[in-house]
Amino acid sequence: MAVRPLGAVPLEPPRRLLTVTVDGAETRVPEGATILDACRANAVDTPTLCYADNLTPVNACRVCVVEVEGSRTLVPACSRTAEDGMVVSTDTDRVRHSRTLVMEFLASSVEMDLTNADVHRWMAEYEVHPERFGAQMPELPADERDRRDPGHHHEPLDPTVAEGVAQPVKIDNELYVRDYSRCILCYKCVEACGVDAQNTFAIAVAGRGFDARISTEYAVPLDESACVYCGNCIGVCPTGALMFRSEHEMREDGSWDEQQQTVTNTICPYCGVGCELELHVQDNEIVKVTSPWDHSVTNGHLCIKGRFGFAYVQSRREDDPTRRRAGARDRRGSSESASD
Repeated sequence: MAVRPLGAVPLEPPRRLLTVTVDGAETRVPEGATILDACRANAVDTPTLCYADNLTPVNACRVCVVEVEGSRTLVPACSRTAEDGMVVSTDTDRVRHSRTLVMEFLASSVEMDLTNADVHRWMAEYEVHPERFGAQMPELPADERDRRDPGHHHEPLDPTVAEGVAQPVKIDNELYVRDYSRCILCYKCVEACGVDAQNTFAIAVAGRGFDARISTEYAVPLDESACVYCGNCIGVCPTGALMFRSEHEMREDGSWDEQQQTVTNTICPYCGVGCELELHVQDNEIVKVTSPWDHSVTNGHLCIKGRFGFAYVQSRREDDPTRRRAGARDRRGSSESASD
């Protein structure tokens, strides 16, 4: 049998290397890299909240700002392109003051306890004290913030209390919940719903200012919007504002325990695309599904079946005749023990 010659493998054209000085140490990054890339190449720890490796930077949180020689203002490291000869400082008083304020403003109005360990470490390192802005405001009635006119400043009800966004969790479907008392408006969910992943454009940030919020088009209920329940918004949320309903319910009853969970990688069986799944398992039950952000097929994003279709595994286990027989034996054993 004749062997078909392989075609040429497409390669990106070589990129020029740039020399960037970060905190006095030179590093080389390819043309098109960002300052954040240069910081990482130099092992300089840089806090980020709205940045994700699989999303387009939107400069929403400004917690990654750095000083660049010759620049009047601080610049966001996540999106500012590195230039040859650029001199960057990441640990000046001005940078530390700005990063501390950003994290304090966010933590004074938003619940940050479910952010990852890096965020907690940065808050400790930058000595973040949100309590200095006053006690936290009590939880608002359901949908009260949704009725506000975003972009119009309102007077605080009590100037001694830090204005907050605490509100009841929105539970309106079987797949995920929306807890906007944890939302920092990082835009990650909007990006994942848009051109970076799903291209559904079901949600956006409505308005500006403190009353700005994530909303569907014309603020219609989620099930009347363009949402296809892919859950890619959950996959990128950094604060737990968007969460699997299974995780939410387990946290509510106190049974959620990540220390007891294992993660098993597998390939989604629903179609032939080959999406890699990470099955998070606790007590022999799948509790949520994610995908590696650097996977060549998914880039961390999944469809509704890949992310939420895991319930069938539990259903199939219950329908398994061998398990039913084992269950019957267990029940008979318990009954006999009780009669003894």
